[in-house]
Amino acid sequence: MRCKYCIIFTLLLASLPVSVYDVHSQDITFLSEGEIMARRYAESYDSLLNSYYLHRYASRRHGGGGLNLEAFDALPDSVLAARLAALHTIIPMTYNGDVRSHIRLYLRVMERRLDLTLLQQETFFPMFETVLDRYGVPGELKYLAIVESALNPQATSRVGAAGLWQFMYNTGKLYGLEVNSLVDERRDPYKSTHAAARYLRSLYRLYDDWALALAAYNCGPGNINKAIARSGGHRDFWRIYPYLPRETRGYVPAFIAVNYVMNYYHLHGLHPAALELPVRSDTVHVSGDVLFHYVRESLAVDSGALATLNPQFRAEYIPASTGNYHITLPSSLVHAFIVNQDSIYARSADSLARRPVTVEPYRAKKSAKSAKVGGTSHVVKKGETLSSIARRYGVSVKQLKKDNGIKKDNIHVGQRLKIR
Repeated sequence: MRCKYCIIFTLLLASLPVSVYDVHSQDITFLSEGEIMARRYAESYDSLLNSYYLHRYASRRHGGGGLNLEAFDALPDSVLAARLAALHTIIPMTYNGDVRSHIRLYLRVMERRLDLTLLQQETFFPMFETVLDRYGVPGELKYLAIVESALNPQATSRVGAAGLWQFMYNTGKLYGLEVNSLVDERRDPYKSTHAAARYLRSLYRLYDDWALALAAYNCGPGNINKAIARSGGHRDFWRIYPYLPRETRGYVPAFIAVNYVMNYYHLHGLHPAALELPVRSDTVHVSGDVLFHYVRESLAVDSGALATLNPQFRAEYIPASTGNYHITLPSSLVHAFIVNQDSIYARSADSLARRPVTVEPYRAKKSAKSAKVGGTSHVVKKGETLSSIARRYGVSVKQLKKDNGIKKDNIHVGQRLKIR
């Protein structure tokens, strides 16, 4: 039995400002580098808006409101540069206007969800730090997972990158992550972190520069090599900056900005609520095929919790007879699993012999804008406004009012709204 933090939790995006969240509906051609990173960040939350564990804190989320952007705008560049320098990181925390704009963006985005961000840190960062140290890569790279996936193991990009560290299929396979019809280890927090550490280490060895290694992690070594050539041979991120893909130009500034915000948020009026993990988890090695159905029956564990704790198994099935796998469970149920495992294996084997497992192919998560094709509806809940509902579905307030014949901004609890 190997213990690790493997609980999956979420930040809430329900109140993200329209100017950030609505980049879903814009053509990427017209987005700034910062807006591209904001869209990447927002899309990672789409599949977590109804997270199993999020409901545990539905009434305790941080209300925000403490951020004073005017005070931030008045801060001299020297102050922000000094704070970044004081982090004493191995990766240079370069300060410039681009970094400043990204810091401002992330402060704004985090204002109402920082408490849950910190809870996710408690979940994942101890494991991140251990693995990164094992491979001799800088500990500050733990913040890269916030940029990549918003700490969402189920995040799937528009181009098919998956998991906390957003591995593409070929790169994941290259670094030992199993990806097939039943298992996608890009979504396994522990195994994907090992793969990410190895990949980042290999990129650093290739360029001998962490900023270039980060940029290559985003767009691939081929694009970095072309940018170096077009710049006249410079091997410095900021010198090749104009020759990089647009998203990559914002990638390193976003990484620096997240390092800043997660260390200095308290200096900008952000005071997150202190939350505790709703469930502690542990892992158990499995020696036989396991269908989640029989785990739920034997242990009386909630199906949402089981699926959330084991995001790498695509069909609620662990094919342990053909590979080396573990199951993650609430710590309080580990002993019960060990006692009942032989029965779970036997019942699973009997069921599989009678009817093989089927699985739907993975598809990139649709954005809130595209997911509503064909139309849907929303029942207004207490505390919701037209603005919050529009942000949730990636539509404008104007469009929402037009589709529902609303003349003013008044809506009432229980009202059903059409979303198109």
